[in-house]
Amino acid sequence: MREEVTTLAGGCFWCIEAVFDELQGVTDVVSGYSGGHIPNPDYKAVCTGATGHAEVIQVTFDPDVISFKDILKVFFTVHDPTTLNRQGADVGTQYRSAIFYHSPEQKATAEETIAELNAEGLWDNPIVTEVTAFEKFYPAEAYHQEFYARNPYQGYCRVVIAPKVAKFRKEYMDRLKA
Repeated sequence: MREEVTTLAGGCFWCIEAVFDELQGVTDVVSGYSGGHIPNPDYKAVCTGATGHAEVIQVTFDPDVISFKDILKVFFTVHDPTTLNRQGADVGTQYRSAIFYHSPEQKATAEETIAELNAEGLWDNPIVTEVTAFEKFYPAEAYHQEFYARNPYQGYCRVVIAPKVAKFRKEYMDRLKA
């Protein structure tokens, strides 16, 4: 099995982790922080917006099962890539939409995918997702990992995450893990 890694920011990491955990070809999803300027940030510091980090997921996947382009299609389906530094009620640079590419091929695919989606006019506003070279990933604290799977009845999970997961399942039923 071949493995490739990408790092994606699409608002709260709990939301996008829950979706990618269910996607065929994805072998690991870790919530964390990337794109900032201080080493070893913690959740409290990242939430201030002062560290420059985004809440991200680091996705390990088998490109023989799912392509990076298909990973991006799911990514753009499960968050709003047209709002700068916000997803719904979550506001701040830590909730920005970003693709931290790990190779020149990922950068080219990300830029191509964004151009195609903008040309399709799916949204009223243009995509503001940043495409940035990956530098460093810091795993989030243990209580953030698999948050939705462990807390499906928690208020935020029921109101915010569950509808995103349901939308993903409906749209990508043929791509769900068994």
